[in-house]
Amino acid sequence: MKKQARLVLEDGTVFTGKSFGAQGESLGEVVFNTGITGYQEVLSDPSYCGQIVTMTYPLIGNYGINRDDFETMRPFVHGFVVREHCEVHSNWRSEQTVDSLLKEYNIPGIEEVDTRKLTRIIRQHGTLKGLITTSDEPVESLLEKLKAPLMEDQVARVSTKNMFAAPGRGSKIVLVDFGAKYGILRELIKRGCDVIVVPYNVTADEIRRIRPDGIMLSNGPGDPKNVPEAIRMIQEILGEYPLFGICLGHQLLALACGADTHKMKFGHRGGNHPVKELATGRTYITSQNHGYAVSKESLTDTDLEISHIALNDGTVEGLTHKKYPAFSVQYHPEAAPGPYDSDYLFDRFLEQVAKFTKEEKNYAATR
Repeated sequence: MKKQARLVLEDGTVFTGKSFGAQGESLGEVVFNTGITGYQEVLSDPSYCGQIVTMTYPLIGNYGINRDDFETMRPFVHGFVVREHCEVHSNWRSEQTVDSLLKEYNIPGIEEVDTRKLTRIIRQHGTLKGLITTSDEPVESLLEKLKAPLMEDQVARVSTKNMFAAPGRGSKIVLVDFGAKYGILRELIKRGCDVIVVPYNVTADEIRRIRPDGIMLSNGPGDPKNVPEAIRMIQEILGEYPLFGICLGHQLLALACGADTHKMKFGHRGGNHPVKELATGRTYITSQNHGYAVSKESLTDTDLEISHIALNDGTVEGLTHKKYPAFSVQYHPEAAPGPYDSDYLFDRFLEQVAKFTKEEKNYAATR
């Protein structure tokens, strides 16, 4: 018999279900993801650090877990909520179950939850703090625990602690790791880049000593305003090298240029979000995972212009700098999981890098 588990929300709502994964207790921000597949990539996406993830698709775990589809070394979610957890996984690549993976990293899961009702609550009231527990404590006691503040140091928790290289013979790219998915590194390596991955708190001078051809600002968890050292670094380095920001990197570029960000009601999380590229009028289906967005009205007096917008709600999905070779997108062009419609942006970045490098060499030759 499976042990009973409960998901308690800060508004007093209680969902009772069955436990899978680790037993115990975990607190986090409850969010939902609309993906039909890709639960392994969701579990291992560092951008979910500090969050309890609800999957809206009703059956999770049917193709198991394999060694190839991780987006980082380990899962970072604080809890996993599903309608039905499939115990019998069936796929030729599968090596373990979702249950065993969560047990391995002490992450609690709860199944037999009405995820449609939970999603409606989040959509109506916004993201809520929640707690998954297998204890028999009274609800009143659990609600007291939910008064504790959510963590604000997620980026420091998920970023690499030391600089490391993924050698190549192409352009030298510094990847600033705010919680980078392997997908970003894969796309750069696939294009022959010589990638140097650096911690989130790298300084501008440390980057200059590497002498890169371009800089990539990765995705990551939490509020971008909780990473002030990164904002200062971008302000100092902007214009010296071509720059491409993804997700949290997009928000940090905006803050560094004088714009503002705000917390969304329930965010964008899934692999089917339509985004329009304003220059071409073309619509792309994108993979997204973010709870903060760049405030459109704050861009008025900056050197940034909007390049992409979300067709569902009009939020800012892309920015281009008017003076410097710098641009960013709120969504994930590396997908994983999701459609690969937007991987052309990596080629666009490297074209920008090549053009900038050529101009620098021509300038040096005329001095």
